[in-house]
Amino acid sequence: MSHVDSRTMSLGLPHRRRVGVRRLAILVSLGLMLLAVVASLFLVRTVDSQLADIANTYEIRRQARELMLAIVDAETGQRGYLLTRDEAYLTPYNAAVANMSGTYDQLSVLLRDSPTQAERLAAIAPDIEAKRAEMAHTIELMSAGQVPEALALLRSDAGRELMDRIRTHLRALIAEEDDRLVERNAAVAIYRQSLVATTLAALIAAAALAYALLSRSQRRVDALAEQQSALRTQNEELEARVRARTAEVEEARARSERERERVEALLQDTNHRIGNSLATVSSLLGLQLARSSSDEVRNALEAAQARVQAIASGHRRLRLGADLETTNAAEFLDDVTEDLAQGVPPGSSVSFVRDFEPLTIPARDATTIGIVVSELATNACKHAFGADGKGTIWVRFGRGANGVVTLAVEDDGQGMQETGNGRSGLGALIVRQVANQFGGAEPRYAPRPGGGTSVTVELPKLEVRNGS
Repeated sequence: MSHVDSRTMSLGLPHRRRVGVRRLAILVSLGLMLLAVVASLFLVRTVDSQLADIANTYEIRRQARELMLAIVDAETGQRGYLLTRDEAYLTPYNAAVANMSGTYDQLSVLLRDSPTQAERLAAIAPDIEAKRAEMAHTIELMSAGQVPEALALLRSDAGRELMDRIRTHLRALIAEEDDRLVERNAAVAIYRQSLVATTLAALIAAAALAYALLSRSQRRVDALAEQQSALRTQNEELEARVRARTAEVEEARARSERERERVEALLQDTNHRIGNSLATVSSLLGLQLARSSSDEVRNALEAAQARVQAIASGHRRLRLGADLETTNAAEFLDDVTEDLAQGVPPGSSVSFVRDFEPLTIPARDATTIGIVVSELATNACKHAFGADGKGTIWVRFGRGANGVVTLAVEDDGQGMQETGNGRSGLGALIVRQVANQFGGAEPRYAPRPGGGTSVTVELPKLEVRNGS
């Protein structure tokens, strides 16, 4: 009996060991599987959080662009109203102003968990309010009939500086969000890889437990598959939202571009109409000139007609740049000088030689410079040449040796006279005032080498834009 018992015991010991090893393997596999499941759930939650952050980042970027578009639309409506006095521009202006506050508030809510971005947004609040007050003030001035004050405020640098600061801060805000988006996308990629790794670990553990826990392992694999499917579905939804947001931004950009083109066409048409109206005034002065018998009155009407015609030529010839605020000085002055050459009286043989540097200058200053060119060239035609009216007039515009923008008009006529060769009349006064307006000294009248007169006007404070 003892022999049998000892044999049974000898056979039972290896079996118990195998059972113990199997149980240990099952427990280890089960532990690994549980660990993989826990890790997967944690990663899924982390990915969900990252996706929510990415969606929030896209919304912040969209709201920031919406805020910029609202400010630009408001400024476009303001400028359209000030330049045309058409109250139809006040509708988009009011809508944009109303949208600014709501967009800013939404952006503030989105940035409440980002102190740095919230401070950056708060920093531009005074500039946005100042820009809104400046636009409202110009519209109130225009509505009250104070046109020169409204246009002067529009053409000042204050509003442009406000817009530059607002753009700078908003671009910095968007750039920061872009950096965060890149970081979050990288984190999502890492979490996805980790999720795949933990899934593989769970599958390996499930294979080890298949002979004892097949059904249970299958349920967990199905659960993981459902989680992966949910993650893919969320990714697809997020990508669809991103595509929709991108389409909205593109549509807004296209709408803004169409509006800019419409405003540009309107401004060009306005300038042309102003030029035509002034040409009509010039014609009326010509009719009055023909009916007047007084030499003094005829001289005054003739001078007034020439100046009105010069202003009309400037408006007709003005072509705005892409920003609707600047023009190419060389193209503009070349057209104005061409009009002067065509306006030379019959029988005269005055030729014009032009030398213009292609500087980009504000459109409001271009017409003023065109008037000065017309005054000096007309004065040369009247006083410089003899009875045969034969000679040459040189017109130059560009940076001098000292880097200062300079306008020079020369002729090869009979030279300066004791009377100053027209230096004491209304035209000379206009030239002096323009020189003072742009920070220059008194215009320099000097004999031209080889005969004739040279008039030089320095314009040190004339603003020359980038791209010249």
